[in-house]
Amino acid sequence: MSRCVAGISANTTFDSISTDCTAKYSLTWNGSPRPVSKNSLAELYARFGDVIWDDGRHKTNVAAFIGELNELLLGRRFSVFSQDMLDDLIGALRERGNSNATINRKMAALSKLLRKAHKMGKIHSLPEFRRQKERAGRIRFLEQQEEARLFAAIKARSGDAYRLSVFLVDTGCRLGEALGLIWNDIDLGRVTFWVTKSGRYRTVPLTRRAKNAIERQRGIAKGPFATLTQVRYRAIWNEAKASVGLGADKDVVPHILRHTCASRLVRGGIDIRRVQMWLGHQTLQMTMRYAHLATHDLDSCVKVLEHERCTDC
Repeated sequence: MSRCVAGISANTTFDSISTDCTAKYSLTWNGSPRPVSKNSLAELYARFGDVIWDDGRHKTNVAAFIGELNELLLGRRFSVFSQDMLDDLIGALRERGNSNATINRKMAALSKLLRKAHKMGKIHSLPEFRRQKERAGRIRFLEQQEEARLFAAIKARSGDAYRLSVFLVDTGCRLGEALGLIWNDIDLGRVTFWVTKSGRYRTVPLTRRAKNAIERQRGIAKGPFATLTQVRYRAIWNEAKASVGLGADKDVVPHILRHTCASRLVRGGIDIRRVQMWLGHQTLQMTMRYAHLATHDLDSCVKVLEHERCTDC
């Protein structure tokens, strides 16, 4: 049997191959990226959307964001998403009047989709996403008297909606988190939210008022608030807020109860890290929006720093 030794380098060429190594074959590689088929954003979302995002309101918003970005790109198909393409999109959104906060939400969805496409070999490279600077807007929350008037109006329309409102303001959870609860999520005076925006579960203790609200719902089979939907609750909410003179206040939406809970915790002296854990914020920056509400009582700091009185000072 004859032996042959071939040295193969990046530029070695062979025309064919045979068992006795007398014929040639060719192999060429010039370091260029392997071929990748072109796709539009709409096509990438159709391919990966169900894998990345769970069904729900957030996924609905993401679909709208990607649809808008695909429209701005005129359905363009690509194998490389360049920095210029990204910058042009941001500029177009700004021309449409989008705030930096809105642009950041849309870019977050785009970044997640492109990262998945890159990982699966559908695009060659990723642009650098830079978070747009957001203004710290004023946070609207309910004072005790406003809550009392609004909740009384809700209670007059629906006992279930009233008890849900109490639960929302005393736990600070999102409306979707509360509506998705089942009875196994509530035990020993605590509630665990498994289906969350961040994808991370959290457990918080219940106030007496929240416990009472839950107990009054015990006759419902699936979960404490299974008789309500977001559409139904928001309809009751809007009727009630109009009846107490808050109809023109666009910030008085159900999410204000989450702001109200956070604001009360901060004003009550709870440190910002624990507020972050209570609300389930992914980053401390999100919770810092409430930091200005802290009492800033510095007298207690002196007690920590004081030593036993020095007799020879």
